[in-house]
Amino acid sequence: MFHRVFIANRGEVAARMVRACEELGVEAVCGASTADLAAGYPYLERAAEVVCLGPGPAAQSYLAMEGLIQAAKQTRCSALHPGWGFLAENARFASMCEQHGVRFIGPAPGVMDRMGRKVASREAARAAGLPVVPGSEGLLADAEEAVRVAEEIGYPVALKADAGGGGRGIRRCENAEQVRVAFEEASREAAAAFGDAALYLEKYLEGGRHIEFQVFGDGHGGAIHLGERECSIQRRHQKLLEEAGSPELDDAARAHYGSLSAAATAQWNYAGAGTMEYLRAEDGELYFLEMNTRLQVEHPVTEQITGLDLAQWQFRIAAGQALPLRQDEVRWQGHAIEVRINAEDPAADFRPAPGTLERFEIEGEGIRVDTHLAPGAKIPPHYDSLIAKVIATGNSREQAIARMEQALAGARIEGVPTTLPLHRAILAHADFRAGRCDTLWLGREREAGRL
Repeated sequence: MFHRVFIANRGEVAARMVRACEELGVEAVCGASTADLAAGYPYLERAAEVVCLGPGPAAQSYLAMEGLIQAAKQTRCSALHPGWGFLAENARFASMCEQHGVRFIGPAPGVMDRMGRKVASREAARAAGLPVVPGSEGLLADAEEAVRVAEEIGYPVALKADAGGGGRGIRRCENAEQVRVAFEEASREAAAAFGDAALYLEKYLEGGRHIEFQVFGDGHGGAIHLGERECSIQRRHQKLLEEAGSPELDDAARAHYGSLSAAATAQWNYAGAGTMEYLRAEDGELYFLEMNTRLQVEHPVTEQITGLDLAQWQFRIAAGQALPLRQDEVRWQGHAIEVRINAEDPAADFRPAPGTLERFEIEGEGIRVDTHLAPGAKIPPHYDSLIAKVIATGNSREQAIARMEQALAGARIEGVPTTLPLHRAILAHADFRAGRCDTLWLGREREAGRL
């Protein structure tokens, strides 16, 4: 196991990795911007050492690759954990770490690069036997090629950025004229956001549900899956609520798609944590969308129903250890739900609302709270507005919902506006209770004024 690990991230993910290091007996060194150093985060006090990375804007701190590697080297860290977000899926950064003798805790740069490109990952998935959404065979040369492909597979279709993520560079189209207009818009957006304007096209599946499988590989052809998560409740392609397992998958479907996911992971000699993301069509078929080559924000729901610590698994596999379990040793028990509470103003279209957290109380039976904050801490304007992830676990989905409702009803968060009201409304909605929510459900309900 590593002696010292550099945490190249901030906020809740950094706090999570500091905790994992403590439990493994590893010294955690944290990088922090000047804004975060002034914010008063408890996890920075627990770190073995803290390095100032630069000013508040991420481009000058958490995205400054050379500075991060230099900080890791100067603090005698043999490994670096990228967390999620920022540089977690940046193959160039992973390669730079390896070139400077710092072990990047994640998959090999070549695998990361292939899976980070949507078209390349679709081709790899198809070769590994995974079902993929019908669409273009490769990158689109121009808008007219996009129109030809769209008319072959039928409308509606979705134009997507090859280097995309976070919902950017995506356009839904109902006809040829929309494809032509959207092609130019999506190309510009992709170029601005990712430095790459390349697009591809897929059939747009109406009423789709977002289901993902947690996988782990040892980098030597061994891999297992740890079950699925349902992540269909989204706002502008951003997940708000996740649960494990999915209300829509039975044991046979879980075993089938889980086995496919693990087999593909093994075929790619993948090392560490990854997520196979699928869209479930109305006919029940799951279609591969992409692979996220990191640990997901929503991994706690998987931890809660398996009893496993996935952050610790990342460290162990990166240190060259074998997978802690065989597939037939994985057990699932109960149900878990996670909500992301953000400092956002619901009255202003959920605009981020940085400020000082004056009061912060969330508790209850079967409740886990993952956060980097404490009363008096500041929420800077430069980063994600996440305050906390609240995870409720029960023997059944109904019990998990009831425990989450009770915890959120008693939550006291003061100093900044939050998304608590929205989460309470979602949990009380008949569609959610019946498990009837697809990826467009939240938008429809909000447009209709029901949420």
